[in-house]
Amino acid sequence: MRTTLQGWGFENLAEAAELITSELVGNAANTGCCLKMTVTVARVTDQCVRISVRDGSRVLPCLIDAGPTAESGRGMALVHHLTGGHWGATPEPHGKTVHADLRTRPPAAG
Repeated sequence: MRTTLQGWGFENLAEAAELITSELVGNAANTGCCLKMTVTVARVTDQCVRISVRDGSRVLPCLIDAGPTAESGRGMALVHHLTGGHWGATPEPHGKTVHADLRTRPPAAG
């Protein structure tokens, strides 16, 4: 992930991208995906990359209020925060794809 983003000039997004990828992969594993999982990153625009995780589970992610003492349940809230709410899930015949879009700020005018 980090190498690909650096090659595209998005090194400033690498840390957030790694966190998002970890959360999406963890969610896929926790929902029972045992057959296949695919992680991709695509350059959507000059200022946006999309991280996608495709898996064999049809359980869709959702935002929950985990509460301050919960031991889990904050992953999608983290994804939501890091992407500014630019994420989603697409059900498929044999699973789903969850994507998260990370944007970089345009260069300052000057």
